[in-house]
Amino acid sequence: MDLSAINPIILIAALISAATPILLAATGELVAERAGVLNLGVEGMMITGAICGFIITVNTGSPALGFVMAALGGATLSLLFAFLTQVALANQVASGLALTLFGLGLSALMGQSYVGIKPPRMGDVDFGPLADIPVLGPILFSHDPIVYLGLLVVASVWAVLKFTRMGLVLRAVGENHDAAHALGYKVKRIRTLAIMFGGACAGLGGAYISLIRVPQWTEGMTAGVGWIALALVVFASWKPWRVLLGAYLFGGITQLQLNLQGAGVAIPVEYLAMSPYIVTIVVLVILAKDKSRAPGSLGRIFHASQ
Repeated sequence: MDLSAINPIILIAALISAATPILLAATGELVAERAGVLNLGVEGMMITGAICGFIITVNTGSPALGFVMAALGGATLSLLFAFLTQVALANQVASGLALTLFGLGLSALMGQSYVGIKPPRMGDVDFGPLADIPVLGPILFSHDPIVYLGLLVVASVWAVLKFTRMGLVLRAVGENHDAAHALGYKVKRIRTLAIMFGGACAGLGGAYISLIRVPQWTEGMTAGVGWIALALVVFASWKPWRVLLGAYLFGGITQLQLNLQGAGVAIPVEYLAMSPYIVTIVVLVILAKDKSRAPGSLGRIFHASQ
């Protein structure tokens, strides 16, 4: 065992990268839940985005186009959930679980001929001399564009929800959809757009795994990240900046267990691999007494015709 082999600067930089998929997925789900929609299909949308982005990147040679199509793939799959819950008025929990199963099966079918293929790599953002600053350079200025996009998405969601009329309407629909409808707001339209935004973010998060974190295609490679994203929305009390904190917590534990494995720590690999999920459960239990509450209409079906 050689813990001196773990470089803390490299560990923190890798932590930021490891947190990006769950940060994107959780932020998208936060928007959907603030609109009153509980979508348990995050895992299905992530894995669909992962294979869509992978296929497009391999066939076009453009990771940027791959990420665009991954977002489109996640948003398109989310429309199925929107139809079931907003038009057919199906139960949101059952529909979300079905969406996850559908996404896992669809991605396995689409990815059969792409196993073992390496996609083109997306380069890091060139910050010039900033990347050479001791300590801060490797941590803050040595990442790919999607890392910074994730931070921008969190900041934008926070600003929209807090300072704009659009955010006020979204929160009103999530708190009391009947009152929002009485004021003339198109509840189903607003919720559908929120669901699509969540799907696009989940698709981006999935593509980040298949194109950057683990640049290859493997069936089921999201490995439960979508479920952790769902838990982090609760951990964050439906607040964007706390989603960022939770994502970095999970990313840090994930990266640390990989570094401990590499350092030869005398703990079975299976226990180390379990650690991110155990920590997430412990944090959720500790925060169970938080006074913050979920949006009032979360998970409730809106019956009024539009």
